[in-house]
Amino acid sequence: MQPGPRNLITDVAGLRVGNAADARLKSGVTVLTADRPFTAAVHVMGGAPGTRETDLLAPDRLVQEVDALVLSGGSAFGLAAATGVMEGLRAAGRGYPVGPVRVPIVPAAILFDLLNGGQKDWADNPYPVLGRAALAAAAEEFALGTEGAGQGATLSGLKGGLGSASAILPNGMTVGALVAVNALGSAIADGAGRFWAAPFEFGAEFGGLGLAQAASPDRDPLPSKAPGEATTIAIVATDAALSKAQAHRMAVAAHDGIARALVPSHTLLDGDLVFAAATGARPLADPIADQFALGHAASACLARAIARAVHAARPEPGDLLPAWRERYRK
Repeated sequence: MQPGPRNLITDVAGLRVGNAADARLKSGVTVLTADRPFTAAVHVMGGAPGTRETDLLAPDRLVQEVDALVLSGGSAFGLAAATGVMEGLRAAGRGYPVGPVRVPIVPAAILFDLLNGGQKDWADNPYPVLGRAALAAAAEEFALGTEGAGQGATLSGLKGGLGSASAILPNGMTVGALVAVNALGSAIADGAGRFWAAPFEFGAEFGGLGLAQAASPDRDPLPSKAPGEATTIAIVATDAALSKAQAHRMAVAAHDGIARALVPSHTLLDGDLVFAAATGARPLADPIADQFALGHAASACLARAIARAVHAARPEPGDLLPAWRERYRK
């Protein structure tokens, strides 16, 4: 495997990502959409998820494709970001046809960032506006770190953030990952700021620091957040032609990437969730071997994307925790 030209999930042709955030709020929204509807699935391993429209992603449900996927801050308030995305898609004529009406299909997942130092004194829920703005900003290039759904994200002792990575497989298929890291656990493996995900790094995409010299967390792994206050929400995507069941298996495999990059992960206090998206551009040549390769690539990409999110986070006024660059690169 090698990273794609952007090293972003948008190396999967046809995908676009948009971010919108409010620095005062210390929260935001990230939207993944595509040129046309795409197959999607989801798998949840955390004990405290927050979701919208995920039941319809099961293989036996009527709707086979979605128009966008949303990652949002704001806890349950952030689920309203999908409403803004739906409004933007409907205005563009997108959606599942029901007679003369089109209903955009927009599953969403949220993370908890209500206690991160931002101003949460809104009179009207800000997330529908942020969702529509993120959709309007969707493009092949987008920023990482303190952006979009990662704007106010935190993890053990550090700021979290938004991350992405990609890989081109020997069979020609492309895989990418997009993640908002707001975990209970730590991405850092030692006191020098090296990452648990280091074995999967390409070049210096998150600093090139190499493997931890003493593989032990830099902080006490005991819970520092209450139930529902932590989660890692992610999307893995490919240009392969997958059914909903096959996409679900890719999402299951991708969870290994969370476990490789965050210690601990998948706890009762986290809402860890992975969406899978497939554009269908490349038929599977070998259904078994190709699915095996896609799952492995998705997990490796997600581990790298998590480290890139933390590495790219930047300090901002009012932060309660330092960014990686403040703590380890003084």
